[in-house]
Amino acid sequence: MFERPTSGERAVLVQLAVGGELPGDAREELQQLAEAAGATMVGFVGGTRATPDPKYFVGSGKAEELKAMVAAVEAELVIVDHGLSPAQERNLERLLQCRVVDRSGLILDIFAQRARSFEGKLQVELAQLRHLSTRLVRGWTHLERQKGGIGLRGPGETQLETDRRLLGKRIALLKERLARIEVQRDQGRRARERREVPTVALVGYTNVGKSTLFNRLTAAGVLQADQLFATLDPTLRRLPLPGAQDAVLADTVGFISQLPHELVAAFRATLEETRSADLLLHVVDADPLERARHIQDVETVLAEIGAEEVPRIMVYNKVDALDGTGVDPTPRVDRDADGRVERVWLSAVTGEGIEPLLVAIGERLATATVHQRLLLGPEDGALRAWLFRHAGIEQDSPTDLGGWDMRISMPQARWERVAQGKDALSQRICALAAPCPPPASRPDRALARAD
Repeated sequence: MFERPTSGERAVLVQLAVGGELPGDAREELQQLAEAAGATMVGFVGGTRATPDPKYFVGSGKAEELKAMVAAVEAELVIVDHGLSPAQERNLERLLQCRVVDRSGLILDIFAQRARSFEGKLQVELAQLRHLSTRLVRGWTHLERQKGGIGLRGPGETQLETDRRLLGKRIALLKERLARIEVQRDQGRRARERREVPTVALVGYTNVGKSTLFNRLTAAGVLQADQLFATLDPTLRRLPLPGAQDAVLADTVGFISQLPHELVAAFRATLEETRSADLLLHVVDADPLERARHIQDVETVLAEIGAEEVPRIMVYNKVDALDGTGVDPTPRVDRDADGRVERVWLSAVTGEGIEPLLVAIGERLATATVHQRLLLGPEDGALRAWLFRHAGIEQDSPTDLGGWDMRISMPQARWERVAQGKDALSQRICALAAPCPPPASRPDRALARAD
């Protein structure tokens, strides 16, 4: 038992190389995370271990070293750059007599501070409650007692069971509210699909300059700062493209290594903008120091949310800061053997390379439209309704057998996701579809949309 301090963010940071070496920028990233949460680093404990210690994670000897440092620097907080089990977190708190926060708890705290929109606050609260639900016991032994006495008899619950029940009710309520918001987002996506407005989403590691690039492309004026997770709430803006129709550009939350699963689950509705996009701009810090690791971390999260098959252009940002790194700082466009754009090198701060990026986006979107003809039977009414929600309708004529002769258009990326689907609907579409050229004129499109 100990009294938790009501204020003070003097923190000792703990980072171990468990079963291997740490990335070169790992310590700097941990310090940036702590500063983003409002903590001040007053001490650092490092080391190596083959496997985590089941009791303290860091081992008994390192735990005693940590205890001595906490007392010496009068720290009120210990931040461990690893995931701790509830038992490990509780054991460390009892030994150190101060708060202990693991990496997941730290990131959740940053998100809680940065959330501004109603949806963002709901998502963060849901993630925090899921994280908290396994950590209710902490150091408070009275939670194991049953309530008793006059006016309190009856439920037969311990305080811990009561709190878990209340947490479960709150989590269910948050899920219900987020489900309603997800329906609204889905309606907006379907409206854009019906108007054949393509969506381009910015993705990338946190603090690589996505918001700066977003402002440069759209003049949106969203917050941009040299700090981790400066952007939390997603923003959508119109993106004018040269020689092509306009698109919608989405700025999304940055990813990071060991992103808490609670956050990925809670932000699934927001990340749906990424999964349903027609093109991803994967923004990368052009500095080669930890570029490969950051790219892999982002690809891991994209695979987790089902966006690994979405076409993408790699955008190497911050070329203005490449002096002395051995990398060519010239803004340029790299193409593959087929002439398709693979990488764009630019500086979102100075604006160099922005025009080639816009041309590349327009080029990828303009050539990525599929036209298909489908002969639907009378039993395909649900499929026809789905096509009206998710595709451009070029022709919709009834047949003599009670079905429909339809011609549809769909962005290439969206069509590939349908073709790769394993559900009955996608298999039925693939069985019926036959490629057809785009029509010279589409007089019935307005009527089809009116339906």
